[in-house]
Order: sequence, then C-alpha cells, then structure tokens
Amino acid sequence: MRILLVEDDAALAGALESFLRANDFVVDVAATLAAAKLALPLAEWGAVLLDLHLPDGDGLDLLPVVRRRFPDATVIILTARDLISDRVRGLDAGADDYLVKPFDPEELLARLRAVERRRFSGTSSVITVGDIVVDLARSYVTVRGNPVVLTAKEWTLLRVFAARPDRVHSKAALSSALYGFDDEIGSNTLEVFISHLRTKLGKNCIQTLRGQGYRLTGDSD
Repeated sequence: MRILLVEDDAALAGALESFLRANDFVVDVAATLAAAKLALPLAEWGAVLLDLHLPDGDGLDLLPVVRRRFPDATVIILTARDLISDRVRGLDAGADDYLVKPFDPEELLARLRAVERRRFSGTSSVITVGDIVVDLARSYVTVRGNPVVLTAKEWTLLRVFAARPDRVHSKAALSSALYGFDDEIGSNTLEVFISHLRTKLGKNCIQTLRGQGYRLTGDSD
C-alpha cells in the first residue's frame, strides 16, 4: 500500500515514515496542504494520514479531493485536537478513523489494517484466493498450506492484489504502489516482481489481461 503522510512536524513525520516503511508500506510525506494537493494526482494512494493543523490551512480541506479521486483509500486523521466535536467533524467529512496525538505507531498500524479489513475482506485479516492464503496482520503467505518467503517489494505487490482480488490492477497503479517519489527505480521493474511472485506462488497465480493489467487468480499450478 502506498501512503501519503500529510504532517508538518518533521520529527514525527520522519519517525512515522521510517516505521511504516519498516512494515512494508511505501510512504511519501507532504508538509503542507499545498504540497499534498500537488501530490494527490501523481500516484495511486491506498491511504492518506492527515494532520489537521497545517501551516497553510486545515487538513480537512483535502478530504473532499481525496474522496473524489480515491474513493477506496483509507483516510486516518492524526491530530492533537481531542474534542469530541473535532472527531465528529472529521468523521463526517469522510475520514475512516481518528487518532489523537501522541499515539503509539503500533496502534496506527492496527487501525490501518482494521480499515483495510472493513473495506475489502470483512472482519478477518486473512484473505484466501484460490490456493493462496494471505494474512495481512502477520505479513504471512501460504500456498496449499506451505509458507512462502517474500521480499518486501513482493509482499507490497501481493498485498495490493489480495486486498482487491476481484479487480484488474493496471500497470500504472501497481507500479505506483511499489515506489515512492524518492525511491530509485532501477532494473527491478514491475514485470520482474510479477515474475518473482509467479515463481514462488504458482505460474498461473497472476493473470495478465492484455491492455488492461493483472489480476490475482490464486491458481498455484
């Protein structure tokens, strides 16, 4: 999942970015409302973590734009505002959840997973697609009951497929999920990671639909 972190506190933003990247998320940081608005059209965001008190305006002004462009994106407000009225305002504006600073990064991670489950896979963090079982909470994958070890990028790609197995994912959307703005994109292209997943999970586990993109079938043969 690719995350846009909108946070003007450089120390907090740096700590959260490092923590989320260590948990296999792709993260980009915007320190102002203007920077966030510029970043939105440039990637396929799976989640937006949104501070409300920004140097150039109210973070809630970004919510309608996010919802129009990315209706399935997870939006979690991160703010020092702890009044019930502020929480109600944020949730009514379209946020999925609300965390009051200071908070434990592990709680943020749990809330990201919880919203992801509610949106795509019901109450369980375990998603089964054909012969493949993906545990989003534990970053654990099995094929016909046998555990499979994936690299961070392979796991990031599989997570996107597993969260929406019914969807055909475009090459642009998948590439966007793999790399942040500051990441160096070398020879490890999307096709390489698709090939790696097919080798580890089954040659037919990912279907190519010419001119459209890729879809997870879960077929391990």
